Amino acid sequence: MRIIPAIDIIDGKCVRLSKGDYETKKIYNENPLEVAKEFEAHGIEFLHLVDLDGAKSKHIVNHKVLEQIASKTQLKIDFGGGLKTDEDLRIAFESGASQVTGGSIAVKDKETFQSWIKVYGAKKIILGADAMDEKVAVSGWQEESTEELVPFISAYQANGIEYVICTDISKDGMLEGPSFELYQRILEQCEGLKLIASGGISTYDELPKLAKMGCEGTIIGKAIYENRISMKQLEQFVLEHDA
Repeated sequence: MRIIPAIDIIDGKCVRLSKGDYETKKIYNENPLEVAKEFEAHGIEFLHLVDLDGAKSKHIVNHKVLEQIASKTQLKIDFGGGLKTDEDLRIAFESGASQVTGGSIAVKDKETFQSWIKVYGAKKIILGADAMDEKVAVSGWQEESTEELVPFISAYQANGIEYVICTDISKDGMLEGPSFELYQRILEQCEGLKLIASGGISTYDELPKLAKMGCEGTIIGKAIYENRISMKQLEQFVLEHDA
């Protein structure tokens, strides 16, 4: 299972929210590149970079931060937040993203999102399936759609999607543990899916449990910044699971 630390960006700074609420913003570092370099120094290879300004304004905003991290580290970055047009996607990939995550667009403009899967391939495009009460949420989690989570994922899997990041919004940033039951159900119903668990990770012990369930990756945010999981522990996990 891949360990994927998260850096969320507002105004070019590394922040965390609780349950996606912008009012709960907490700044952890003015310099996201510093944070990314520390991850890399501890053997981490992947990064989940979220443009929260982009999610709010519905177009890419913090691509300069992406470019800086991509050019000054070896991290493989998946980038999301406000990607709505072919132009947004072009900027993200040109700025150094290895993969991009589409969330709201996969609900609101399925045609465009499916064209991205066709043009760039399933290795490059991640479906962001974020849910509140098992309904897919959109627009930086400001809105709930009528889409049921598991059928939504299944339909995209039938259209070629391989990677899915699933966040249970009620868990995000709360440090109360992830939605094990929800992930179990998704993995049972969507065979062969590369599921990336996100939201609520709070202790190291949850990581082997997610790995055992069959999650392909897990995104860890606040637990790192609040020192609930140490960089040393992550380094150890990566070493053991790469062996």
